[in-house]
Amino acid sequence: MTATLASGSLPVYRWRLAPDGLATRRQLRSMGLRPGGQDVAAELQRPRRRRGPLVAYLYRIEHAKPVRPMTPARRAALARANRARRICPACRRDAGYVIPTSLGTCVPCTDTPPDLRKEP
Repeated sequence: MTATLASGSLPVYRWRLAPDGLATRRQLRSMGLRPGGQDVAAELQRPRRRRGPLVAYLYRIEHAKPVRPMTPARRAALARANRARRICPACRRDAGYVIPTSLGTCVPCTDTPPDLRKEP
């Protein structure tokens, strides 16, 4: 199987036709690996009708490094960040879900006019 060359001189493979030894980021992650700073080795393109192809970048499995372990400090920092995403800036309550960025506030605050909102 031969690959065509992309404009940046990367080999381009069609969907499901990439050779062994290459994997996407998601595939590397499922193997417990990460790209580890290596350059992209090839492109994978999935054709679509009436639009440009979907593109995924491929990395060499033999150059991939193991995923860094989750430390207690990193786990705590992620928990604080996710907790902050649940706090409504208008009513300062924990919404119990991540507040959509399209709304900017929890659903009750979005549905209530600003002049009728109860401040904490």
